[in-house]
Amino acid sequence: MRAATNYQRALAVLSFGVLAAGDFWRYLLSWWGWGALAVLVVTLAVVELVRARVEIRRLPFTLFAFLAFAAVSIAWSAYPGASALGVLATLATATLAAFLATCLSWGEVLETFSDAVRWILGLSLLFELLVAVVIRRPVLPFWVDYSELEKIPAAYYWSRNLLFEGGRIQGIVGNANLLAMIALLGLVVFVARLVARKGSPLWAWFWIAVAVASIALTRSSTVLVATVVVVLVAVFVLVVRRTSGRARMVVFASGAVLAVASVIGAVLARAHLLALLGKSSDLTNRLEIWQKVGELAVQRPVAGWGWVSYWVPWVEPFDGLVVIKGVQYLQAHNAWLDVFLQLGGLGVALFALLVLGALLRSWGMAVEADRIRYYAAELRWPETAAPLLLLVALLVQSLAESRLLIELGFALLVIIAAKTGWRDDESTARPVG
Repeated sequence: MRAATNYQRALAVLSFGVLAAGDFWRYLLSWWGWGALAVLVVTLAVVELVRARVEIRRLPFTLFAFLAFAAVSIAWSAYPGASALGVLATLATATLAAFLATCLSWGEVLETFSDAVRWILGLSLLFELLVAVVIRRPVLPFWVDYSELEKIPAAYYWSRNLLFEGGRIQGIVGNANLLAMIALLGLVVFVARLVARKGSPLWAWFWIAVAVASIALTRSSTVLVATVVVVLVAVFVLVVRRTSGRARMVVFASGAVLAVASVIGAVLARAHLLALLGKSSDLTNRLEIWQKVGELAVQRPVAGWGWVSYWVPWVEPFDGLVVIKGVQYLQAHNAWLDVFLQLGGLGVALFALLVLGALLRSWGMAVEADRIRYYAAELRWPETAAPLLLLVALLVQSLAESRLLIELGFALLVIIAAKTGWRDDESTARPVG
């Protein structure tokens, strides 16, 4: 594969920045400004796809099946206008992901992603420092008028000025959980590139420290759990790579037993674990959210209410569906439940096939079952494990957040699904599931 041009690399960094920090651009430029930026970036990506003469058949069949079903759902949607907007946003995200997957090598994807994450983490800490030292009060997003509210909910603030008060920082993305997940994803890539001896070791350690500090300052329980799972999977992959034959089968069996035992133990000790994580027994209102979404979803269990990705608050049934402490929630806080709500059981099946295909192929890439098949010949260990670990982190997050369906989460899923299914010999490329 030819190396990406400097322009393509710059566009890739900007694309990752728009995907990962959508709220930053919306808070800074307004929804209209963000929309204009998104249209510009997607248009530039389409131009590069056309120039590269990308063959559509190189993308996963399961991706097309899921996107097609989401698009067709407009026909039976309870909110066709909102569904059309949701489908358009999802297709735009998939287009950016297609550009990143087809015009950049694996090494270039990881490098440009790490560049974007460094910008986000660095600016986030500087932003929180500016708020704490200079502004010295909570900061609201630009272009938004909350004057009609008697009390502005804490969730509406861009920064709550908590850096020196021991609270959870939110960074430029305006959300502690989102900033923590970006830091974790960045940490995976930073460590992988450091061990693979890519880039400056000194700067790698610096940004690893920044990522760890960001995770610590955000104190996200979801990301803490995801971090533990990612570390365990990384250790398991390392052990598998060092074994073969019967020994590898023993490792697989042991891993399966430990995984099942861990799940059972977590369920039995959930009260103590939640207390340790500082969470209430209702998982910070998630049980209430899941109950309301579940009651709505079972009314249309086969094909759902219609695709919309992130909920649109001005249409039924999302208008006032979940309002807690004055804050209207715009997601089910579980990606799988959200897919079930919007696309029913059929949609969940298609989405599961897309995720499963990406997971299995990224596993094969991580243990190097067949390096050439996975189009990663230019990567070194543990870079070959980075896609798997990124996907594992996203899947853990998907149990508590719906971000796997939008922006960076969905883009990374598409990139991993696409690139792990290609062969180095482009003439042999074919659709994969």
